[in-house]
Amino acid sequence: MQFWKMNGAGNDFVVLNNLKEHLPVESLPQLAKTLCERHMSIGADGLMVIDTPTQGGDYRMLFFNSDGSMGEMCGNGARCICRYGYENGLAGETQTVETTAGIVTGKRISQRLYKIRLNDPTTVKLDYPVDVDGVKYACSYVELGNPGIPHAVVPYHDLKHADENELRELGRAIRWHSAFPKGANVNFYELTGEDSVFERTFERGVEDFTYACGTGTGSLVTVLTLQGKVSGHDVKVDMTGGQLIIDVMRDGSRVTDLYLTGPTNIVAKGEVTDEDLCPAK
Repeated sequence: MQFWKMNGAGNDFVVLNNLKEHLPVESLPQLAKTLCERHMSIGADGLMVIDTPTQGGDYRMLFFNSDGSMGEMCGNGARCICRYGYENGLAGETQTVETTAGIVTGKRISQRLYKIRLNDPTTVKLDYPVDVDGVKYACSYVELGNPGIPHAVVPYHDLKHADENELRELGRAIRWHSAFPKGANVNFYELTGEDSVFERTFERGVEDFTYACGTGTGSLVTVLTLQGKVSGHDVKVDMTGGQLIIDVMRDGSRVTDLYLTGPTNIVAKGEVTDEDLCPAK
């Protein structure tokens, strides 16, 4: 199998082209678990598989978390896969990508910079507090697309200097909280200036913090825009892996368009020779 290793602001992925590989879909969850295992294989936050479109798109994107669970969509992954699609002649500078959560459109800004239109917010609850160990935490809840990608948005004072273990335990508790039947990605944030935010995301399926989360960043800025805390235009969100930019177009209290812009990086191209997948005969 030929693969690309890519990352978008530190959110890293293994990319396979199933238009060429013809892998059975039922094999992909285990393939994701194996290839994404750091130290034991290539290592990544997720596996992205390009497949045949069924809704008139340029191609279909299947996304699997590192634990083998299927994800509805991945924002940073979609930006990376748009670059893959462009550089492999699957689409032009503007492209249409089919995802489990709906159609995503992408645009090449420069060699490494890509912009996508995220799935529309289908659920927005601005005031949705949760109790953890007797403490009530301010929280908002957003789902992008249909089926919705679930995101909890939680303010956290002095986030840059938070105790890593305490934050991880809180993230895990909120991720599995009964208030979120589908589970939730947990986006902690702190406003750092006018239209600038610092964010840490505890992702379901990875079950830890990732360096960046595109759909989480879009959900976060959706909430902050509707709350009047940011303008919604050219909002800069810094994370461990770099900076993403979000633009929110709205009609009153309804978000009509949600855009994510950020960097991509092709880390490696090669052949999968993992002997746990291809044992000697």
